[in-house]
Amino acid sequence: MSTERLLNTVLQYYQDVHDAAKTEQILGSTVHLLTELANPLNLSLLTSQLLTAPAIWQQPGAVRNSVRVMSVYNSAATRIHHYEAAWRENSKEHAGGGLRCDAWARAVAKGADDRSKRWQHLLVLTGTLMGMEGHDRRALSRSLRNTLESAIVTAANLALETQLADGPAAGASIIMALNYAFPFLSEYHKTLLNCNALLPLAVWAITAEEGFCDGQFLTAIGNEIAESPSHQLAWSLMTPSYRHLQDLEKRPIMSNIGPLSKLTAFVVDHASDTHAVLQAQDALLIFTRNVLDAWRNNRFSEIDRAAEQASLTPETWRTTWQTLWALLRNLMYVVVALLQAIVSRSLLDPLMMNDLAAPSIATKSLHILRNLAFISSRNGNNAFQVYAFTYLTSIDVLSRNAAAAYNFLNETRPAENGPAFTSHLQRTLDLFYLNLAEHLPLTLSTAVCENLIVKPATLYISHEGVMTSSMIELFETAHSAILSTLSCPQHSSLTIQITPFYIVKLFEAFPHQISARQFRVAFKTVMQIVSPPFPIAEMEPHLSETLLEILRLNIAAAPSVPLPPTSDAVSRADSSQDEEPLSHQSSLTLALVDSLPYLPLPLVEEWLTIAAQSLNDIPDVVLREPVRKRFLEILVNGEMDVERAAIGVAWWGTHGGRDMVLSGVAEPAMMSGALGADRTSRL
Repeated sequence: MSTERLLNTVLQYYQDVHDAAKTEQILGSTVHLLTELANPLNLSLLTSQLLTAPAIWQQPGAVRNSVRVMSVYNSAATRIHHYEAAWRENSKEHAGGGLRCDAWARAVAKGADDRSKRWQHLLVLTGTLMGMEGHDRRALSRSLRNTLESAIVTAANLALETQLADGPAAGASIIMALNYAFPFLSEYHKTLLNCNALLPLAVWAITAEEGFCDGQFLTAIGNEIAESPSHQLAWSLMTPSYRHLQDLEKRPIMSNIGPLSKLTAFVVDHASDTHAVLQAQDALLIFTRNVLDAWRNNRFSEIDRAAEQASLTPETWRTTWQTLWALLRNLMYVVVALLQAIVSRSLLDPLMMNDLAAPSIATKSLHILRNLAFISSRNGNNAFQVYAFTYLTSIDVLSRNAAAAYNFLNETRPAENGPAFTSHLQRTLDLFYLNLAEHLPLTLSTAVCENLIVKPATLYISHEGVMTSSMIELFETAHSAILSTLSCPQHSSLTIQITPFYIVKLFEAFPHQISARQFRVAFKTVMQIVSPPFPIAEMEPHLSETLLEILRLNIAAAPSVPLPPTSDAVSRADSSQDEEPLSHQSSLTLALVDSLPYLPLPLVEEWLTIAAQSLNDIPDVVLREPVRKRFLEILVNGEMDVERAAIGVAWWGTHGGRDMVLSGVAEPAMMSGALGADRTSRL
């Protein structure tokens, strides 16, 4: 069929609505015509007719239709470039219609006329730019590329002014087109975008029906979860909710969600209206709250990570469960990327960094991260730089305002009925709470710390039920929160009150619930807190020695059999290093040695001797050696201050310390000036 005849046929087909197969055929013919037409006027006519064709725009799937149109012009422009490149290389007859790239692009752009809408113009211009300049083709002249970029920005800004009247398809199509065009725009043209109008539209595209559907897919999934005869939860591949999830991932917005998050972050940075940025944060807060509520009502939220495989049918575990979590991870990454842009701007924007606005922004940011904690706490999903920056910066801002810190903790405080009676989701939220609370004791009053940090943490360090991996993590975090509170000098009265209780719990927990490393860190921290120059050393001068006596009694009664390998988080991170063998007895002795640099001066020499005796009481040479090595490190590596180091030197050289540590025996008592059998240097 001749090109002119095919053109007439295609224009006729444009006027009616056809089935999917016929529509694809029409689009294929359109691509062919765009590459074969030699008359620029016909190219403009074809483009003009395509942008108003009922055969295209009255099909279901409005955003997919927009992507198809961009794809038509992308494919055609790419083919035109290849034709011209082949002609330049071989100097043979020009294939296709014979138009050069610049002439073809101008003819197509003229077809984006007043008969169609601005957002439709954006599709044609974006497809043309992608086809001509994609993969570093550089098919257009510099002046024409600049003109085309300017036209894209102008069309986008004009389309944003009318997108509400044009309908939701227009808004999603604008976002899709700009998402594809953004990498090709110069920095100058990017700054010309109307970011104030684009920001709410981009957030809507990500969170609403064309994106993550406000998390309502979780509600649909929850309604179709069944229980198998073996009392396992089942979510079949054949359920409508799973098919909807698969369809969701294939949607144009969702399949390009990563680049879209970068575009939206750019818009946040360059929006001139601070109010638009604050509204975007509010939209993210509402969205994540809806996601959390939907997950709370889903039976999957009751499953502890340690019991997932046992709680799910094999089909669910292998397929649908993995698909769901892949989507939830994408959701978290996108939200955190946008939130990071908002938090970064809040550090520079005068309207966001003032004393009134900054605590509110930080509080909302932390609420957003808390709402996503059931995703971020899973399998290290929060272990990336953008999350860490957003989280720690928000905490830093919040910690400068005691009232805001109190309000946040009071709103999110754990239930008082204890971990045994809370759901897995609630324990996950409690983990976020305790991790956050650990950073705030310096900001809060003593009464608030006791009520909002110590009491919730005490519920978890007193837990006597089954210690799953998630409970161990909570247990460790609760200890950290309490130690953080005890470490603040202004809370000395609280420290005196709870230290005995905490030490008892610490000894009860080791070695079954915490590792040797964790016990040593906790005990050393407490010893540092109750010793000079902390105020508590003056208020309760005998407390440090009392704690040491408790430790000494426990060393005497501790078993000397080796402990199994540790499983705490830091030990797992350092798994590349060989772990030294330890017993219950040697671990407690190491804790005593670790405490030596923090003892009050009158106690140092006495407890150096007691520590050396405890070292020699370890029967196994292999278990004794790590303690001896640590003892020598304490004496020579500068951990002791000048006064304690001087006592240590005297104890080592003239008071028998060297023989006790190295050979396990003390020197016999001698008259001053007497000569011993060994006249070698004592140093």
